[in-house]
Amino acid sequence: MRIDPKTIFPFLSWLPLVTKKSLRADFIAGITGAVIVLPQGVAFAIIAGLPPQYGLYTAMITPIIAALFGSSRHLISGPTTAIYIVVFSAVSQHATPGTPEFISLALTITFLAGVYQLAFGLARLGVLVNFVSHTVVIGFTAGAAILIATSQMKNILGVEVARGESFLHTWVAIWNGIGSTNLFILLVALVTLTVAISSKVFFPKIPNLLIALVAGSLVALLLSADAHGIKLVGKIPAQLPPFSLPDFSMSSLRLLAPEAFAVALLGLIEAVSISRSIASKSHQRIDGNQEFIGQGLSNIVGSFFSSYAGSGSFTRSGINYASGAQTPVSAIFAAIFLMLIVLLIAPLTAYLPVAAMGGVILMVAYNLIDFPKIKHVFTSSGTETAILLTTFFATLFLELEFAIYMGVLLSLVLFLARTSTPEIVTLAPDVDRRYGKRVLTDVTVKPLRECPDLKILRIDMSVYFGSLNHIQKKLFNVSNAEGVHHILIIGSGINFIDLSGMEMLHEEAHRLEEEGGGLYFAGIKPAVYQSIGKAHLVCEIGNNHFFDDKADAIKTLHRLMRVQGRCKDCPARVFTECFEDEE
Repeated sequence: MRIDPKTIFPFLSWLPLVTKKSLRADFIAGITGAVIVLPQGVAFAIIAGLPPQYGLYTAMITPIIAALFGSSRHLISGPTTAIYIVVFSAVSQHATPGTPEFISLALTITFLAGVYQLAFGLARLGVLVNFVSHTVVIGFTAGAAILIATSQMKNILGVEVARGESFLHTWVAIWNGIGSTNLFILLVALVTLTVAISSKVFFPKIPNLLIALVAGSLVALLLSADAHGIKLVGKIPAQLPPFSLPDFSMSSLRLLAPEAFAVALLGLIEAVSISRSIASKSHQRIDGNQEFIGQGLSNIVGSFFSSYAGSGSFTRSGINYASGAQTPVSAIFAAIFLMLIVLLIAPLTAYLPVAAMGGVILMVAYNLIDFPKIKHVFTSSGTETAILLTTFFATLFLELEFAIYMGVLLSLVLFLARTSTPEIVTLAPDVDRRYGKRVLTDVTVKPLRECPDLKILRIDMSVYFGSLNHIQKKLFNVSNAEGVHHILIIGSGINFIDLSGMEMLHEEAHRLEEEGGGLYFAGIKPAVYQSIGKAHLVCEIGNNHFFDDKADAIKTLHRLMRVQGRCKDCPARVFTECFEDEE
């Protein structure tokens, strides 16, 4: 069997699109992306409890691999806030942040997350993301934003708070230490935050976070940072990502496997959601499986080059698209330009105050909360509101990976609950005045007379193990409560029937037959008919119980009931065949 090279090297599919014009556009978008990710990479690394340079290393390695092996032309992968706070929460349980052991375990969780993601992609499980409500991500991200802001209050106020404290304990410690606030540190943070907000409002096209950090650094310099206890981030090494080796001991792999799964799941949801959001504007088709593979490979390769778990960034991806990027080359350019910037200006980070970083991180945290979407969820769906609030509060008060699992589990449970009660519509013949023909119409829409001996139902969802009870109860009520033992199911709305569903239909057909009636089907989709035929359901119920169209089914069943003497003296006369009998 011949394997298409594009399957192994997906970048071959977009490589022919690269032209001089596209390179120019991607070049400009790449410069913009590099400038934007510079302060973000440092800020996200601090959130994860890592040395600042590791956030930049992640922004150098993961975008290149994800661009080459993903499917989106505009997605920019790299460090993201939500992923980093999960990494911090997971690894800080086993090692002290900033220590070599912490760094080694963070590399290991990155490698494991990449393996999970790659395995999902190779197994063609990209469709699984569709079953996770995006509300889970909205709720989790909003909760993570509050946690991020909380973690930075000590850097903004200059108050001592022990590492690893819970959300509530952190605020208690801040409240108790509010009287010892360092006003000089607070001033640096407020100036940074004010400049970030102002520049974004009045000069939206300039890199507001970078300008804010410069302003905060100048204020700290004017205030004589050392003299007033203003801590500095320190000098970042002016080097490219060094080779690194995750901890592959069985004890570490077993220890981090559950948390790595949460990191992998969140990263995939983020990346695919962002890819599809931008693809709806660029009219590009996204391959979820290929995106899984791209994200997985980027994290696996990154773990060997001092990079930590990354995913798609909505901010950088959106700006990349808005900047005119045409191919994934823009992500590669952004990574290369960032390498050059780090080599040239890395020593300047020695003058960067921790308080200024705190101000920038507050801005990042605020931008994480999607207020319009949260409002839309609250006003549109009680079910989605429950998912959002559950995930949000679980993020604040429980372990972060458990919060992700809880949100995902709740969205799946509610999805199954919705599909377990498919709409079963009762139909009756009605005259279509446009063509003078009789059509089957929902009796709840228009009061119509029904045949007293034949019930016509349409099932508008799949017949599977979750919906069996609801469907079986309806069929039982028709035969026992209404006394109708001939039931015709219109199958045009049925997309799938699993083995449990087939067994239930066989049981109901047998029961109705014993009661002198029968269960009949019309208009079943070819794929569904093929599957139930393969499972011998058609043979078990009887081939004469299945009809290609409704008209043929009604004509045959009317003839059957007439032979049984059921049509004699019937006042209903709902079918065209009933009037033909009179003639």
